Amino acid sequence: MSIFKKNKICITHNGAFHPDDLFATATLSILNDGYIKIIRTRDPQIFLKGDYVYDVGGVYDEVKNRFDHHQRGGAGIRENGIPYSSFGLVWKKYGEHICRDKEVAEYIDRKIVQPIDAKDNGMDISTPKFKNIEDYSVQDIVMSSYPTWKEDNTNIDKVFKEQVKKIISLLEREIKIARDDVVGKKIILDAYKKSEDKKIIIVEKNFPRYLMQNTLCDLEEPLYFVYPSLRGGKVMGWKTEALRKNSETMESRKLFPESWRGLMQESGELAEITGVSDAQFCHRSGFFLTAGSREGAIALAEKALLS
Repeated sequence: MSIFKKNKICITHNGAFHPDDLFATATLSILNDGYIKIIRTRDPQIFLKGDYVYDVGGVYDEVKNRFDHHQRGGAGIRENGIPYSSFGLVWKKYGEHICRDKEVAEYIDRKIVQPIDAKDNGMDISTPKFKNIEDYSVQDIVMSSYPTWKEDNTNIDKVFKEQVKKIISLLEREIKIARDDVVGKKIILDAYKKSEDKKIIIVEKNFPRYLMQNTLCDLEEPLYFVYPSLRGGKVMGWKTEALRKNSETMESRKLFPESWRGLMQESGELAEITGVSDAQFCHRSGFFLTAGSREGAIALAEKALLS
């Protein structure tokens, strides 16, 4: 440890741990460049020694770095109705400072913080479509290290600290992804503004599919977007994808014609039926297709519009 830095005392409850206290601890570690000491206790006298006390103590006072939400009345509710847990309270105060960007901090809040806060407060944010089938979430992953009823849990504090280290890496990576996505979103929106035909958006970079979908589906006009397909860092063709109706569904606004679906380059049938010589493949579900060139991918989108 640097002689010029002193470990900040981070105090949370002992016993069973949950994603909110794990992520709150990881956030405070990132905030303090790793210079923290974790104490897990319910002793009010020890609370007095803490630089941060969270998920325990019955007090929410961000000025004093007290971040509990279990007291009567809780510690506040967001405009969308999701209450704060200890993670959300810590992120509310320090998220923007850690991310050095308000938009990035809000991105992390929506993607990670709010789902954890909701579950910690006993609130559902989604409804399973299939009986007894649920998404396997980041919360399931981080809690997989918790001892089962058949395992020894006398070293639970050690398990907690080991998990915090993993979550620090995860959270730092998610912040990096969020920063890049914020920049990418601006480039995609710029491509939309420059597109002559707002139904077909041509994006010159190979952004992640989720980023293009989530960015463009907030707009009313787009039906398809065209973008390069990279392999090994080289453009190996172009893709055209049908835009989803909104970010909450996989349902597309306009699928490619049924007669194209499942056809492949090897048979030559896709090129023949579309009239586009370098047409390569159309997914059997009809939501995306590929061509050998930018021009080919655009031509396929234009033909699909008329179908």
